[in-house]
Amino acid sequence: MYNLLITDDESEIRNGLSNYFPWHEFGYQVIGQACDGEEALAFISEKPVDVLLCDIRMPSLSGIEVAERLFRQRSDVKVVLLSGFREFEYAQLAVQYGVKRYLTKPTKYTEIAEVFEQLRNELDRTKAPAPSPSVAPAESGATDQTIDRVKAYLQDNLSNATLESAAKHVFLNPFYLSKYFKTKTGENFSDFLTNVRMNKAAELLKSTAAKTYEISEIVGYSNSKNFTRMFRSYFGMTPREYRNEE
Repeated sequence: MYNLLITDDESEIRNGLSNYFPWHEFGYQVIGQACDGEEALAFISEKPVDVLLCDIRMPSLSGIEVAERLFRQRSDVKVVLLSGFREFEYAQLAVQYGVKRYLTKPTKYTEIAEVFEQLRNELDRTKAPAPSPSVAPAESGATDQTIDRVKAYLQDNLSNATLESAAKHVFLNPFYLSKYFKTKTGENFSDFLTNVRMNKAAELLKSTAAKTYEISEIVGYSNSKNFTRMFRSYFGMTPREYRNEE
């Protein structure tokens, strides 16, 4: 069982989340409640907490400020923010402090279940002993794990990828993800997805004998005419012309 601390300045919400969701079925036990950020940090300093479910707007310290302090302390506590607010500025700040999961008020059972099941799987992986590498890992620069996960998801799910499905994959609001993707990459999400689709289509045209309508479906266009129109706009020639080009 992972230890869960629930923090919200509204007692009704705290008690509701603590008592009416079957946390044990998902591998968690609620070990305490806090009414504000200061109380939450004090609790964490005294008792082992694995996950903090915290309101984003509270007196004393906001959820963002709590996440920042835990981040500065290099704490292993995972933070899930609870919010009735949708301002992107809050989400953007939270991502900087390692927060990648959000629940919106009023909370839904399915949303809580999905977020915390995914988080439990992540915690399980971090607890497992790391295998000894047979070779030294390649040197890598600083990367953004959220963006990396989104890009990998798109590559693997071109036939049905959307902003909404990608946002769900990384547990972000679609509006948050759209803004965050633009901030981090300098490219609109929709433009990036089109680039990936067109380049994959070009690769398939050269390396396979698949028909145009089949490639169209593989890269996410149910209407082959729309696909051909987009391909021509992108490459300056039709799929047939591109395939036959020497």
